Amino acid sequence: MTKLSVNINKIATIRNARGGNTPNLVETAINCERFGAQGITVHPRPDERHIRYADVYDLKKVVKTEFNIEGYPSESFIKLVLDVVPEQVTLVPDPPEAITSSAGWDTEKNQVFLKEVIAKFHAKNIRVSIFVNPDENMVRHAATTGTDRVELYTEPYASNYETDKETAIEPFIAAAKVAMECGIGLNAGHDLSLVNLEFFKKNIPGLLEVSIGHALISDALYYGLENTIQLYLRKIKS
Repeated sequence: MTKLSVNINKIATIRNARGGNTPNLVETAINCERFGAQGITVHPRPDERHIRYADVYDLKKVVKTEFNIEGYPSESFIKLVLDVVPEQVTLVPDPPEAITSSAGWDTEKNQVFLKEVIAKFHAKNIRVSIFVNPDENMVRHAATTGTDRVELYTEPYASNYETDKETAIEPFIAAAKVAMECGIGLNAGHDLSLVNLEFFKKNIPGLLEVSIGHALISDALYYGLENTIQLYLRKIKS
């Protein structure tokens, strides 16, 4: 079964725009789980423009499903993850100034670095996923780092879905098959939505988890959070 992990970064963005604690990030995470989400994802960045490091510690106390922390493995990020000990950490290659994730790791070039980082998290029994482009070679090299999973960067699929969804999904199918051959798990995320999620799920073998934030939180403005989560769950269960 494919799990839905809700990325709540955008809730923190709204909160930070006015200061204070409205909307309440912790309450949102609790409600997401109550409404059916099977995981909570956060991506703290060095400037804390949305998720703050303090938020991560607060969320660890209340998240009852799967807590997934995304980020670039800087010293401060590694310390945070080792302190919190989430169920999963997703390693992304974003520079500090990045607005959002825009590419996966070059797992061949960064092989040694990734192995060292992954070993630190495995020592605390934290599952590791590496954010990669839908490139068969990058998936193969990811498998040699010791990672448990890869997360396929789905923005190219989402961008081309409306014009030619069959062509858009081809590299993702190929990458998914390589992940299965290498014996590593498969996640996906970035710009997946109610429009393109069902087709992606039906065509990607072995998809364990999708992490969705921007589209889901935006849809919640129209449909409400509970209804929106149920809509997304139907797309991955259909």
